Amino acid sequence: MPIYRLLLILSLATAPWAPVALSAQTGPGTGAQSGAEAQTGPGTGAQSGAEAQTGPGTGAESGAEAQTGPGTGAESHLEVARRVLTTTPLIDGHNDLPWVIYTDPHAPGDVDAYDLQRTTPGHTDLERLRAGMVGAQFWAVFAPPEAVEEGAVRVLLEVLDLTQRMISLYPEHLELALSVSDVERIFGAGRVASILGMEGGHALENSLGVLRVLFETGIRYLTLTHNNTTDWADAATDEPRHGGLSPFGVEVIREMNRLGMLADLSHVSDGTMSHVLNVSEAPVIFSHSSARALTDHPRNVPDSILRRMPENGGVVMVTFVPFFVNEEVLRYEEAPHGTPEEAPRATLEDVADHIDHVRKVAGVDHVGIGSDFDGFPSSPIGLEDVSTFPALFAELSRRGWTEEELRKLAGENLLRAWREAEAVARRLQRERGPSRATIQELDGGAGSSGP
Repeated sequence: MPIYRLLLILSLATAPWAPVALSAQTGPGTGAQSGAEAQTGPGTGAQSGAEAQTGPGTGAESGAEAQTGPGTGAESHLEVARRVLTTTPLIDGHNDLPWVIYTDPHAPGDVDAYDLQRTTPGHTDLERLRAGMVGAQFWAVFAPPEAVEEGAVRVLLEVLDLTQRMISLYPEHLELALSVSDVERIFGAGRVASILGMEGGHALENSLGVLRVLFETGIRYLTLTHNNTTDWADAATDEPRHGGLSPFGVEVIREMNRLGMLADLSHVSDGTMSHVLNVSEAPVIFSHSSARALTDHPRNVPDSILRRMPENGGVVMVTFVPFFVNEEVLRYEEAPHGTPEEAPRATLEDVADHIDHVRKVAGVDHVGIGSDFDGFPSSPIGLEDVSTFPALFAELSRRGWTEEELRKLAGENLLRAWREAEAVARRLQRERGPSRATIQELDGGAGSSGP
């Protein structure tokens, strides 16, 4: 659906179209870092894709690349990784580039000025996407929780419009994907399948009608909360109010299942994770979370939830956020000390440890990649930007992952879960029509919108 039609549909519920003065410090990535900070990029922000593929800029050239692959004698682990990513789409679950462009201090919201054909100041541009062998990217469409007071739907639509324009600007490189078959076709044509994920259920403004219209514009997953608890779902980093989901929150999940929109449980509380798994008829995802057993942050996934992934069919897409993957970095973030040069750094190996843990507890069929690039300022050593994905797969090959297992991690698991969600949606659409439930009816007066 063209964006102007969406705006017309929502015009009665939103404020007049105008630039929104929002601080970039409300960026979507982690709650502690901003979209504006993400633009400063890693210390190697000018690193070329070719340089990134030859190993981390720190000179750690890399055990992953230097060692030969299992059973080949001459073939390197990096060659194994590249072969896998040539034939299987690498699907990254979360990239905050749209918000970085929206809050760019030099040309806010100007996709032409933030030229992806050159080396950008952040983590993402076209050359580095190619070097990183990215086959499909979920672009995060985000409006900060505080925008609810002035119209979160309006802010979300501006970012959605920006994202659609960004994809359209580079038709030889990017193409909008609305389905599993779209991803496979676009990847086969040598372009990056561009999928839209909405971050933060607060921007629905408690309306199932808004949810449906956003699905029609291309949104294919919804992160149920951001850092704040909503009127219907508890967040991981805020006070719980609902014991997971409210009755209206359950109806949101039912309607998402009927539409074929994936429920993303990154950012939600443990209670919400468990509640969604109890009621969802379709696989869920975590678009950018890691393992809490290794790094004790509430944004990470506890083993009790990982063990439920096989029954649900969902996928945990492991993030690269430094203080989600390294306990020492997390402790430093909570109580900084010393000079910046003395601050601990996360590494590629830390991320690989989290992937290994999710594989061990949830199973190899339930793990994926969700970098959160352009959502944090300082990258793990060895994972400086989107060009470095092959090095991570090379490290996992060095650890004994087979090519079949690497293909599952890269994208097969996510495509399988999404395909199952599409099948559930076809069945439910035969069984029931759109829900007309309201939060007032189900939750006793909370919220402010109709069906």
